[in-house]
Amino acid sequence: RDSPISFNLQKTNRKNGHARKNSVNSLDRIMDQKKVISERNLWKKLKNETPKISWIRLENWALLGTPDLLGYAPSGNFFTVELKSIKSLKIQISAHQISFHVKHPNNTFILVACAPDKGKVRLYPGSQVLELVTSGLRLEPLAQGWELVRLKLESL
Repeated sequence: RDSPISFNLQKTNRKNGHARKNSVNSLDRIMDQKKVISERNLWKKLKNETPKISWIRLENWALLGTPDLLGYAPSGNFFTVELKSIKSLKIQISAHQISFHVKHPNNTFILVACAPDKGKVRLYPGSQVLELVTSGLRLEPLAQGWELVRLKLESL
């Protein structure tokens, strides 16, 4: 069964006379464009890139600031990931999200999708949320690129 992103890309490409069925390749193509992917597509790409991690998407409207994802590493450790998709050097993080990461600095992360010339995907520890808000992408990430992000999260 095709994923929604795969279906939408197939539908768009069929109009142009092309049919593409590989959603992973489609997501790679989106990541390679100058546009930054949506948080929804970032979530799908993260899930595809980290098959050893068990993920739960948290959709919590009652408790503001709760991260987007709960991950379970192969070692048995839980951690959270906040997803962000940006177009500039600045990262928009709400006061509730900042508060969550200040209160819970361990095993919390912020995954930022940015333009290819900025490193595509960057992982920051939640403990650096205040620096991330003030410095944006100028702050050195914990891991940059899918391979290093995968290795860091799997090592938790």
